[in-house]
Amino acid sequence: MALEDDIAILSRAPLFNLLDRDALRLVAFASENRILRAGDMLFRKGDRSDGGYVVSQGAIALDAKDDGSPAAFVAGPGSLIGQAALFTRVERPATAMAREPSTVIRVTPSLMRRVLEEFPAAASAMHQAMTEELTRLSDGLERVRRHLIAIDGGEIPARKPGQDEE
Repeated sequence: MALEDDIAILSRAPLFNLLDRDALRLVAFASENRILRAGDMLFRKGDRSDGGYVVSQGAIALDAKDDGSPAAFVAGPGSLIGQAALFTRVERPATAMAREPSTVIRVTPSLMRRVLEEFPAAASAMHQAMTEELTRLSDGLERVRRHLIAIDGGEIPARKPGQDEE
């Protein structure tokens, strides 16, 4: 795939869509493309990560269960697989397998560190986006907790100032 094609794919992917053209060019140039056949394993649940992946072509099935049930999620072109693995080595929470002939762009933590060092505005934008994502997750978990307490007939503790309505 040409460098310009990789830049176009990366510019659609979560987090990477926050990067300017020069930062995307660096990622596209320094990353690795992997070609997978249908049925090829990208990684297995429990493996240590080697970076995050952006699907450039095809479809990658992600399955956190080991029981052979249908995949919980299928990542298509422009999808980011392994957001945390862009920044640090983590244990893979699911198995990723190509459903059809596919191509992915692998971005290592060392490459992401280089991009964030060379493009501080990108680092700030990513930090803000991830902070907002974690806040939404935390708020959602708090709403679930409150509903579960209500279902159990327990008393729901007083809300903290600034906490969203249910």
